[in-house]
Amino acid sequence: MNLPETFAARIAGGSRPQVGMWVCSGSPIIAEIAAGSGVDWVLLDAEHSPNGLESILGQLYAMSGYPVAPVVRPPIGDTVVIKQYLDLGVQNLLVPMVDSAEQATELVRAVRYPGGGVRGVGASLARSSRWNRVADYLQNASATISLIVQIESATAVAAAAEIAAVDGVDALFVGPADLAASMGVLGQQSHPDVVAAVLSSIEAGRAAGKPVGVNAFVAEDAERYLAAGASFVAVGADVAILARASEALADRFIGSRSGDAEVSGSDAPGGPDTPRGPDTPRASY
Repeated sequence: MNLPETFAARIAGGSRPQVGMWVCSGSPIIAEIAAGSGVDWVLLDAEHSPNGLESILGQLYAMSGYPVAPVVRPPIGDTVVIKQYLDLGVQNLLVPMVDSAEQATELVRAVRYPGGGVRGVGASLARSSRWNRVADYLQNASATISLIVQIESATAVAAAAEIAAVDGVDALFVGPADLAASMGVLGQQSHPDVVAAVLSSIEAGRAAGKPVGVNAFVAEDAERYLAAGASFVAVGADVAILARASEALADRFIGSRSGDAEVSGSDAPGGPDTPRGPDTPRASY
């Protein structure tokens, strides 16, 4: 039995950038709808969403019949949490808040078995090896896993070249919302200084021979970063799409609501990229 191709292999072998979306609802139905939409990859988020091991497993099952790469973001780059995710059969990890090459090196160790890492050995009991139906899983496990680390602070941007150079890190992924916050411009993902930092991270990753992705829920930002050489982008999220589409229906058939509270953006599950008041276009996720 063979496991699906990793997301890293898709990026490396693709003829075009990979376009994806966030799924933050925790719903296997929504995950399946997203998987069948035509996007290249779907991120199941457990950092800012109501996801646990059981719900992630259910969504992996729901997506397994579609030619889409499932990527999963744990809430933290913890060795024990990563072990549990890998045993679930998660092949593509996107780990948040990585600020240094030292952190990245420890994450590489977390996804590899002893001899090169510290991953606990329980594959015969787990979906990762399809319960020992994948031949030589223990010997070849590292080739079945993609490790993507998130650049989300000014500190990480400064260290992006060193992080990208870590053997075993397959790609970088830039989160502009937390990056903006660390730079003192909270909620301003399109601020010129934030854009410059994202472009600098893309350049650093490419110089190290590593693909770089970006979270960019504003189309103009996504297009800018793709033009700069981003290998993969996230261009929307299930909850934000539902929020904006339902608001548009309400506006059309009921009328604009004058008392809307402002909603601040997040680089994680895709709320709008800028604060939204009643006069801000709703399709800004």
